[in-house]
Formats: sequence, C-alpha cells, structure tokens
Amino acid sequence: MKLFGTDGIRGKINRHPMTPENVLRVGMAAATVLRKEHNGRNMVLIGKDTRLSGYMIESALTSGICSMGMNVTLVGPLPTPGIAFLTRTLRIDAGIVISASHNPFQDNGIKFFSHSGFKLPDSVEKRIEALVLDSALERHRPKGEEIGKAMRLDDATGRYIEYIKSTLQRGTTLEGMKVVVDCANGATYKTTPWLLRELGAEVISINDKPDGTNINLACGSTDMAGLQKSVRAAGAHIGIAHDGDGDRTLLCDEKGRIIDGDRIMGICAADMHASGMLKGSAVVATVMSNLGLEKFLQRQGIRLLRTKVGDRYVVEKMLEGGYNLGGEQSGHVIFLDFNTTGDGPITAVQVLNLMKTRNIPLSKLASAVRLFPQVLMNVGIEKRQDIRNFPEIEVAVKKAEDRLNGSGRVLVRPSGTEPLIRVMLEGEDLSLITRLGRDIAKVIKEKMT
Repeated sequence: MKLFGTDGIRGKINRHPMTPENVLRVGMAAATVLRKEHNGRNMVLIGKDTRLSGYMIESALTSGICSMGMNVTLVGPLPTPGIAFLTRTLRIDAGIVISASHNPFQDNGIKFFSHSGFKLPDSVEKRIEALVLDSALERHRPKGEEIGKAMRLDDATGRYIEYIKSTLQRGTTLEGMKVVVDCANGATYKTTPWLLRELGAEVISINDKPDGTNINLACGSTDMAGLQKSVRAAGAHIGIAHDGDGDRTLLCDEKGRIIDGDRIMGICAADMHASGMLKGSAVVATVMSNLGLEKFLQRQGIRLLRTKVGDRYVVEKMLEGGYNLGGEQSGHVIFLDFNTTGDGPITAVQVLNLMKTRNIPLSKLASAVRLFPQVLMNVGIEKRQDIRNFPEIEVAVKKAEDRLNGSGRVLVRPSGTEPLIRVMLEGEDLSLITRLGRDIAKVIKEKMT
C-alpha cells in the first residue's frame, strides 16, 4: 500500500496510515534509511502544528526513531518553513513536520526534509515506504546501549524569527503600519505576530488561540471572511492569512479584497526584476497559475515557467534553472534566496517591506496584476483512466481552444488524490469560458463514466 503522496504521508487520525502503530514503523524505517544516507549528527528534528493528535504522532515517531539508534530534537509548534530552516542551519540529518497543512484537525500528516532543507527525494521516500511495509523491519534494531535519546530545543521560535528579520535590510522598520494577522489557530500563532511587532508594526492578531481542535476552523487562508471584516473594521493597511502549518500566505488589501498567490508573485517579481534581483528574469509557477499573471510578467520582460501542481515540483524546477522566485496560486511562495520551501512569514514581511519602502498601498500594487476570470469544474469518474485514451475529449478541448483563439487557456487533468477529472478554463469572457467548460465536462462524463 502506498504511503507517500505529493506532500508526505497524510490521513485521518487513528485510521491507516495515521495510526500510532504505523507511525512508529515510519519512525523506525526513516531512522534506518537516514542513518545510511548521511552519517552526520545522527539527529532528526521534529516540529508540529497545533493539532490535538500532534502529541500522539510526535511520541510514536520519537519512539521509532530512537529505537533505531538516532537522536531526536523536539521543537514543538513551529511553522513548516521554520523546520526546514533549522534543519539546514543546525546541520541536522533530517527534519520532520507533523501537520496536515490546511486540512481540518481530524487529519494529520508527516512530511520530511533532507539535511539541506529540501523535501526528501522520491527515491528516499520509496526506501522508507518499503521498510515500513517490510515484516523484517525489526531486524535493524541496534543493541540497547546504541538506542537514541530525545531532547528539546527551547529557543526554536526565536531563532526562526531572528532569521526572518535578517532577510530584510538592516534598520528596516514597519513602524506606522497596521496589520491584521489570521494565524488559523495553527503553527504561526506565536511566530508572525511576534515577528511583526519586533519590526515595529501595530499588530492585531486573530485566531491565535489554538485548542487542538480549532486549527483552520472557519479561519486562515481557507476562509478569509473574518480577516477581511477585521481589516476593514480596524482600518488596517493589510491582512495576512496563514494556513495551519504556515507555509502559505494569502493577503487582503486595505479595502478587504483578497490577494492570491499569483498576485503576490507578480508584485514581488516586478520589484525584484526592477532591482536586478530576479534570477533568470523568470518566475516558476504551476499549470494552475492564472493567465493574467503570465501576461503581466511578459509586459515586465519576465518569463513564467510552469510545472505540475505541487510546490515540490516548483522547487525542483527552480533548482534546475537557478531561479529564485516561484510558487502557487494557493499562497505557497518560495523565495529561494531565503528558504527552501514556501514560507508564509517571509512572504508577509517581503510584501510589507515593499509597501513601506515604495509607500504604495497594497490595492494599487495588486491592481497592476489583472487576473483573468477562471472556472474550475470537477467531473466524477468511476475509476481512474488515462484521458489520452479518449480522443473525443481531445477534440472537445481543441474546439474550446480554437474558440478562445489565444485569449484564454484550457487545462484538463486528473486529480492526484480523487477519482475526478478537473476542467479549468480562463478567459476574458466569463460566460464563454463557463459554457465551453460545461461542453468539455459533458464529453468527459459521457465517455469516462
């Protein structure tokens, strides 16, 4: 049975694969593989978000890792990018984040970072998975005196905050800026408010009282209505919305209008390009990023390079080409000069610094990136099949593309997690792309169900 998806292992708590018994084996298998990989400090760093189940998963992982002779450093609740940063800078063999990101509290997950702070390669994940499923895993256990030990790193949050501040020019201040931060009752509940206050901003922090069950509950980047209302009521300059593990940031401007990841990338890319800081004069995004972003970047002399959906594929493309800015529409924005993964707090301070130094409100910065209307339809199918085996679908897509005549975009792809075909269209005419999308969806339903 496959354990790893595109972002580690994830599932309902106390249901396979997220049972304590299985997680114990994941810890054992990971330690066995990682010891052979690096032979460095013989240490794994473990952090988590604020889910109730995090205690159980943390204990099971720690037991499994220590039983195979590796040591563990525990940091408690800390944003995912903080784990990546500490793993890299403390020269630890691997980092583990216990989180299900933007999912509800009933879910949890495990994702790994290598010693360099990047997500583990597929080949290493497959070796871990094979060992978890191997009935002879226990034969790798060392003698009693060779088992590992666990310890705590008490100043993890402070170290991460000081690093984020160092990404700004010395002396930078956010004094005079009023900011509302929605922490999603998740891993950023201390980090971002503390960070912004230290930089001099006036901070109104909401959804910053996690109780183990309220993470992502009607708040954060998946539900921004409360943030929008708070920004307008407070007369704030900006609203910042994180997800449960803090690797995403979405924004709303001073008028309460949502600014998605595409617009954030466009704003930052234009500024970096103008100052000669955008490597390769390119931004890496996924196939889901809006055509409006691509058109905006073209006008700035910047290329948009697209990958499959998933931030790990964005990072891979960035590393291949030496690019330093990429991300996803959902708010994963990767500043590769600063961190190895999407970093919500870093994204927030970079945009705030840009607003402050240029003295331009977010609404004006974002208005330059005019996004095209986009429709997304999900067509349920009985079983997963290759859509390339159905030429009628290809004909329907070609017909839609011809009708748009270069003024829009059509994307038809299978879901990576569900028996669905996703149909996405973009164009200047919402009624037209909606009609064309329905036509394609109708053909898919007729031929694949």
